Amino acid sequence: MSILKLLKKENIELKNSIEDIEVVRLNTISSGTSNELSFFEDEKFLEDLKVTKAGAVFVREKHLEFVPSTTTPLVVDRPYLSLALISKYFAQDLIQEDCSNTISPSAKLMNNVFVGNSSTIGDNTQILHGSYIGNNVTIGKNTIIHPNVTIYDNSVIGNDVIIHGGTVIGSDGFGYVQDSNNHHVKIYHTGNIKIEDEVEIGANCTFDRAVFGTTIVKKGTKIDNLVHLAHNVEIGEYCAIAGQTGFAGSSKVGKHVMFGAQAGVSGHLEIGDGTIIAARSGVTKTVEGGKVYAGFPLFEHKKWLKIQAKIARLVK
Repeated sequence: MSILKLLKKENIELKNSIEDIEVVRLNTISSGTSNELSFFEDEKFLEDLKVTKAGAVFVREKHLEFVPSTTTPLVVDRPYLSLALISKYFAQDLIQEDCSNTISPSAKLMNNVFVGNSSTIGDNTQILHGSYIGNNVTIGKNTIIHPNVTIYDNSVIGNDVIIHGGTVIGSDGFGYVQDSNNHHVKIYHTGNIKIEDEVEIGANCTFDRAVFGTTIVKKGTKIDNLVHLAHNVEIGEYCAIAGQTGFAGSSKVGKHVMFGAQAGVSGHLEIGDGTIIAARSGVTKTVEGGKVYAGFPLFEHKKWLKIQAKIARLVK
């Protein structure tokens, strides 16, 4: 797509002059390539901007000097809003008339299962009544999809995966930007989600696909009912996540991490390997691995128990 035509469609005014270029998709500044468009707004990613390989990037004027010579700067007042306004032009068509797919002869699909265009279903996989498999979805071998599961376009499901009824994989994340009138501008999510081998996902979970790139649940992780993963979340190998736990966007969890029920994790932070987060805890900062944490605000578990004991004595 022509950058100048996209800007004209949404009445986005540049503060600099550029030669028109073509872009094919959106991406982050750290992963963008020469035919992709990105944005920069948060200064903690300034080092990524300095070395970006994206073809074009929305930036504020004060950051213009940090844009590499190989990248076309698009100088605007609000880079993130500008990206949100044009993101809809990169969204994939929801309905595709062609519906050719590849289903293994040994796979079993029950009545009322829909499989979209260019999707692949592996050997011995079973998909039960009422499930929806979107376009360009890959499902591996020996996987079980229980009734009324929805798997959105471009999702990747591994081997030996179990997904229980009512779960939604790959829906849009909760991504909006307020414009000058305080109206919510939708950011269309053009990434996908990947569920690796041997993962089990409980009933009525909701996992969002990435804005760009991939939301990922790594090998061997087990997830209880009613768990939510926001866009671009990364869950490490062999984690255990109890019911009603929620993860905000771009949070990253190491391997062998355990979460008690109703824990909450804020966005853009990391939880180290081997961590245990007690039930109903609130994780609002990056935490070191190999320790047990509890409470809100979060403390190491032993310290949290002492605090609770002191509070109990105060009210006697």
